[in-house]
Amino acid sequence: MSPVFNMQTISSNNSASTLASVLMINAQGIMLSVLGRDYFLSYNRIPWMQDAPIRSVLNVQMSGPDAIEWPDLNVDLEIESLQHPERFPLVIKRNALDFVSS
Repeated sequence: MSPVFNMQTISSNNSASTLASVLMINAQGIMLSVLGRDYFLSYNRIPWMQDAPIRSVLNVQMSGPDAIEWPDLNVDLEIESLQHPERFPLVIKRNALDFVSS
């Protein structure tokens, strides 16, 4: 059986409370609740979070009215990408330093 973790993070934005929380972490991905709606993020879509420390994954918060962030992991996602993942294909961006040999 996969472990289940619950945590809520509340932040204030222009005196209106917003909510983001991790509902569950399992071997396939992360279940989030953002602004009262639930979303499942598969590790196929967010592979960089698969090996992240649980404490860091649980530390999710709103990043303005349209995004969430994991500050410990330097990861942020637009809420629209949760609602419409087909509009946001996973693209790994490479830079010139990736090809420098030592």
